[in-house]
Amino acid sequence: MRAPCVVWLVLVVSCGSDAMREDAGIDAGTDAGRDGGRDAGPLPACGQDEPLALASCVDRSRYERDLVAIAHPREPASDHWQAVQDLCATRLESLGFEVERHDYGTGVNVIGTRVGTTTPERRVIVGAHYDHVAGCDGADDNASGVAGALEIARVLASRSFARTLVVACWDEEERGLIGSTAHAARARDAGETIDAAFVLEMIGYTSDAPGSQRLATGIDVLFPQAAREIEANESRGDFIAAIGDPASRAAIDALEAHADRIGLPFVRLDVPASVLASPVASDLRRSDHASFWASAYPGLMLSDTANFRYDSYHCGAGPDVPANLDLDFATRVVRVTVAAAAQILDAP
Repeated sequence: MRAPCVVWLVLVVSCGSDAMREDAGIDAGTDAGRDGGRDAGPLPACGQDEPLALASCVDRSRYERDLVAIAHPREPASDHWQAVQDLCATRLESLGFEVERHDYGTGVNVIGTRVGTTTPERRVIVGAHYDHVAGCDGADDNASGVAGALEIARVLASRSFARTLVVACWDEEERGLIGSTAHAARARDAGETIDAAFVLEMIGYTSDAPGSQRLATGIDVLFPQAAREIEANESRGDFIAAIGDPASRAAIDALEAHADRIGLPFVRLDVPASVLASPVASDLRRSDHASFWASAYPGLMLSDTANFRYDSYHCGAGPDVPANLDLDFATRVVRVTVAAAAQILDAP
């Protein structure tokens, strides 16, 4: 994930003012904040076609193996950068995806495609960036996301869907979203229809320690309801945040519903159209979902809020290594994304 600014978490924690809520199509009285999930019993067993059954197919041990393999320094053009690029390509090929190494000039995206059965012209993307800054293992940023995208690809490849599934490993996110920008711009030039783009960006770090989730100065004034919700949970960093544009509402709705069922604490932000191009939204465009916004496509990001919770972001206060991460939490994020993506892939 690119370098932060304090505004980002202020907006992620809540939909903001009542006017912003109305612009986003959300009732002003709606609680759009942290959700603790329901205890509705075990999930349907893996082997059935329904979205929650597919979520049950996610394998924590496979996810962990990939995360550990990816989490080494991999700045662009380095040996391990190449190894991770190769891992994305060979894994997707083995799962039956048509794979392209999209060389856009300064970097290489790996793009895997499985064509839909009845509406193949409509696409759903799941992706994560595989590059990182020099000298840092980047376990959370973003080995956690790449390993998640590969596990999602494995599970969703087990059945066919109406719409086309695209799984992407993007390059040069840390240099300014360069790889995903090239992908989205090329799709726009080709007239492709993209119904959802799920971006996994740092999905593995949690803390249940009181005070571990930092908030920007002034949040209690700007977003009193959000501040109260976080404070009521003693400011614990134990949730996943989702941020998306208005066109991503259906996908975020699906994520929220499945997060509630699976028991993943979930915070959503539906960014109003009037805010997307505003300077206040600059900190909402910190990852690859913003490349899809720039090309007038829906895009949403799932994130653990990066430096607002994790002091080892970009190895700032210590190494960003797998031992720091909560793999049970990350596995739940992957399960929720599998279920939501499956729902959108077969939507009417």
